[in-house]
Amino acid sequence: MTNIKLSAPPGPVRAPGPPPGKISGERGAGPAGGHKRTFRSRLRTDWPLLLLAAPGILLVLAFHYVPLLGNVIAFKDYQPFIGIWESPWVGFENFKVLFNGDAAFLRALGNTLIILLLQVVLVFPAPIALALLLNSLMSNHIKQWVQSILYLPHFMSWVIVVAIFQQMLGGGGLLNAMLRSADLATVSIIGNPDLFKALITSQVIWKDTGWATILFLAALAGIDQSLHEAAAVDGASPWRRIWHVTLPGLRGLIILLLILRLGDALTVGFEQIILQQQHVGLEVSEVLDTYVFNNGVIGGAWGVSTAVGLVKGVVGLALVLGANKLAHIFGERGVYQS
Repeated sequence: MTNIKLSAPPGPVRAPGPPPGKISGERGAGPAGGHKRTFRSRLRTDWPLLLLAAPGILLVLAFHYVPLLGNVIAFKDYQPFIGIWESPWVGFENFKVLFNGDAAFLRALGNTLIILLLQVVLVFPAPIALALLLNSLMSNHIKQWVQSILYLPHFMSWVIVVAIFQQMLGGGGLLNAMLRSADLATVSIIGNPDLFKALITSQVIWKDTGWATILFLAALAGIDQSLHEAAAVDGASPWRRIWHVTLPGLRGLIILLLILRLGDALTVGFEQIILQQQHVGLEVSEVLDTYVFNNGVIGGAWGVSTAVGLVKGVVGLALVLGANKLAHIFGERGVYQS
């Protein structure tokens, strides 16, 4: 009998040439595999997207970057009737007014910092708490209905919001009318200097909390529910699951929004405060934004007001850069990667 020798089947025949991933001109091959796309080729390919983005880019340039050139007023004795470039240079004289202990500036700075602290402590956590509450609702129909109601105040202007609070809490408002009908003493809320900061903080919470929950609800939807189920099986209470599962899942978003909020740390609501400033006076209501308006636009101290705005922008930039660097140290992404 003839012995038959078996051999392994031959592998696939490969044509001679460069190995896979190294073919000349293959996208993603890198410098060793061929040519990279040049700027001209990318421009030729992506021009429709660039054309769509052009109006937004032009608006940002026209209303955010071109006005930055006006900061030169901070170093001049600006006179509107002779123009920016003809106004005489004064160097840092406008900044000396700020750092030499100007009483009005220090008062505005103090009020700004107090309102900022209230907003960070009370306003910033409010959307997180509301998102957790809405996420606990089992019925999606009720959840959507409640969300629609809570989003509505965001689309109201501050003129309408202030008017609503005056009609509710003013001397002749609904609250005092109910107290009078019950033969009770009325309360003074609108126009009370002692309650002004608490009043504007509550207005911000009422107006913007519902809208700010959108991001947190989206982040909550991305948390793996199996983590909650595993924690429940291990005996974790609802509060422990929120602390050990939900909040860690929101940590990156919370840090990102907090860093962005620091960029506007010294901006605490110009329109909201200027509408109510006449009821309580400048002593408790003057902030940096209204200081710029009252001294620059109304008082004519254009150089000093521009110097305040420039310092405020520099401080905001420094806070963002510092907070972002701190986030990287603790292993978070932050706003951008350095």
